[in-house]
Amino acid sequence: MSSITITSTPVRSHLRITRRGRVVLGFVAAVPAIVVAGVSLLGAQSATATSEAVSLEVVTVEPGETLWQLAEQVAPHADPRDVVHDILSLNNVSSADIEPGLELELPAKYSD
Repeated sequence: MSSITITSTPVRSHLRITRRGRVVLGFVAAVPAIVVAGVSLLGAQSATATSEAVSLEVVTVEPGETLWQLAEQVAPHADPRDVVHDILSLNNVSSADIEPGLELELPAKYSD
């Protein structure tokens, strides 16, 4: 029996990236980064504008004062339930039980 040996030589590609190809590849890589940066910048600006417009005044809870009384003082013509809800939401407070000395931000729509 005869033995056959097959040797293969690796095929080398003769592809090279041209100057124009590098420019196009750089552009394609840069576009997503530019879009992400733009969206982040717009998101940061809207978040800043929103937080500045939401609260203007800070009040300190007095001993014996309830959130309901505070809501009636702040917005006498509004429904106290809505005012209490807005104050709780703005200050990230989960309960209407408030302690004396607690500082609460008031929503801008209830400030004079």
